[in-house]
Parts: sequence; structure tokens; C-alpha cells
Amino acid sequence: MHPILWLILTILDIYFWILIAMVVMSWLVAFNIINNHNNFVRQVNYALYRLTDPVLRPIRRFLPDLGGLDISPIIAIIALQFIRYLVVYYGVRLL
Repeated sequence: MHPILWLILTILDIYFWILIAMVVMSWLVAFNIINNHNNFVRQVNYALYRLTDPVLRPIRRFLPDLGGLDISPIIAIIALQFIRYLVVYYGVRLL
């Protein structure tokens, strides 16, 4: 595999897991399993928010209000997987 393709796919995979971690973290905070008053939890939550918010904010603007349900991470993950398959499909053709 070409090194640039490998780098792009690795970055997409890492961002996928960051999105999953953000979703799990939000569930743990929402169900009061972990406490935001803990400094470590607050820092991890802040870091995940700063990493995912630039992608999720435009998606949230277009989605209708579904109450307390936020499906923007699901749409972001689907888009990320679509981009990943595009990179693989066209990257193999270029080689």
C-alpha cells in the first residue's frame, strides 16, 4: 500500500475511534456513571469535545431537533466510512 494512502486511512481510523470515545463518554456522563467534577474526566471530555465539535457542529445545524437524542455522531461515522471507502477505491486505481 502506498504510504500516503496508509496515512490517510490511519487518520480516518483514529478519528473514528475518537468519535466512538466521545459517544461513550457522553453516555457515561449522562447516566451519571462518571462525574464531570473530576479533573481527569473533565479534561478528557474537553479534549474529545474539541476534537469532534468541528465535524459535528455543521451536522447538528442541518438535523431537526430530536429532543435529547443526538444522531450527529452516527452521521459523521457513516460519512467517515464513506470517505474511507472512496480513498481505498480510488487510491488502488491510482497505483
